[in-house]
Amino acid sequence: MLEDRTAAAPSIAPQPGPPAPAWPPAYPQGYAVVDVETTGLARDDRIVSAAVYRLDARGDVEDHWYTTVNPERDPGPVWIHGLTSEALADAPLFPEIADALSERLADRVLVAHNAVFDWSMIAREYARAGRTAPVRQRLCTISLSKELGLPLPNHKLESLAAHYGVVQQRAHHALDDARVLAEAFRPSLHLAADGGVRLPLLACQPLTEWSDTPRTIGYQYRPTSWRPSRKRPACPYPNPGRYEPGAPLVQGMRVAFSGDTSVDRELLEDRAFDAGLHIATSVSRLTSLLVTNDPEAATSKTVKARSFGTPVVDEAAFMQLLQDVAPAPSSG
Repeated sequence: MLEDRTAAAPSIAPQPGPPAPAWPPAYPQGYAVVDVETTGLARDDRIVSAAVYRLDARGDVEDHWYTTVNPERDPGPVWIHGLTSEALADAPLFPEIADALSERLADRVLVAHNAVFDWSMIAREYARAGRTAPVRQRLCTISLSKELGLPLPNHKLESLAAHYGVVQQRAHHALDDARVLAEAFRPSLHLAADGGVRLPLLACQPLTEWSDTPRTIGYQYRPTSWRPSRKRPACPYPNPGRYEPGAPLVQGMRVAFSGDTSVDRELLEDRAFDAGLHIATSVSRLTSLLVTNDPEAATSKTVKARSFGTPVVDEAAFMQLLQDVAPAPSSG
């Protein structure tokens, strides 16, 4: 059921302090801090809940909103988001909440933790509904934390929250995750403004049409069921070699992961497997790519990647690459 919780959020109040430097005139005039929970990470997965905290130009909260969404399919990893089929049975469909969501996103920069994921899910839902998401720019708080050089042990939301003393009450509940991110984003925004840091804004290209038909041969479509399993079938494609920076991923590439990820590791690996990639448990000369948010960490995988010259990208860049994996070369 749609829960319109538009309301002031008194728990996030500006803190008194010394006069701040002039606010950068190029900074956006407003933000929409967003979190969505989903049935998974693949291109056919659906949103099961969404929350938005609207912030003004300086990061102060204006209001917040939350709703569950009926995904019209199995809800996926219930152990993560806690939303069962029974709980979502009477929830509105996405087209029924699209207007309310649009009102909160319009004329604002979308802010999210690993923003490429939240943006991709939202853009797809709008396209399925025959509409266009009213978002033109996004800001990833992982990227902003890196720009600011925050001393975080990893790039999980809980670590960013702990850095600013924000108490997380219900992890993976969209409304609480959005609240936590809003509280953590405001001091990051002010730190950036005080230091004259250019915000890592990225353009959003809305989808104008959509088909749930898989685009790549190796894509495993799951229309009605979802079951977690770490034992996956062997990748059916030959290894085409190393990833070339600036080029797309190619089906059959061997991808290894190291360190913490902002989204559940198993779901991230599932998404990579669904796209036709081979999930490698270690790094060797045959590894195409290493995904890590901490490339300087002295883990066995990062050390081997450096010694072998294996390309390394962070989680956000990998999620972006997953949007368009090239089909395996034809053997004929």
